[in-house]
Amino acid sequence: MSALTELGKEIALCQQCEIAKQRTNAVPGEGAEDAEIMFIGEAPGWHEDQQGRPFVGPAGQYLDKLLALINLKRQQVYITNIVKTRPTGNRDPLPVEISNCRKWLEKQIEIIRPKMIVTLGRYSMEMFFPGKSISKIHGTFQKQDNVIYYAMYHPAAALHQQSLRQTIEADMLKIPQLLAQTKEITEAEPETQQLNMFEL
Repeated sequence: MSALTELGKEIALCQQCEIAKQRTNAVPGEGAEDAEIMFIGEAPGWHEDQQGRPFVGPAGQYLDKLLALINLKRQQVYITNIVKTRPTGNRDPLPVEISNCRKWLEKQIEIIRPKMIVTLGRYSMEMFFPGKSISKIHGTFQKQDNVIYYAMYHPAAALHQQSLRQTIEADMLKIPQLLAQTKEITEAEPETQQLNMFEL
């Protein structure tokens, strides 16, 4: 059994939050265990709770279209949320729920070791870009420990506000180039170190 499947079983048994009592299914996440890109949303909604899969409702269908823009399918990336259980009535996740679920997300990142983490929406953005505003930093990135953290609006935002659709699609289209640049830098680094040795 793969490490992610094993972790998924642990998540399904978690009862740390009050909302666990009302869920139909926990929603650990899905995708490739060796994915280069990991998308992190906020919390499962009604559709996700029913199926135990992330991003399967209207926002998920839009995410599939966004992935197609950069020639990717959901099986090639990893998709999850910061909270693995649907908050009651689709309300925003509470700080305690985010905090309780954090260990699961950290373990997923550890197993997958993505080259790029794309935060979808303000709650996942807050985890990696604390104190920042999504309207100011969407479409920008920061690099830490060889991982690119890239902030985007949540796909659901485009469903509520049509004017954001163009912005979200433009941000999505930047991803392949960012990833390619990182690969070039990582591959070039050993050579640079060798040159430095000769210079000594």
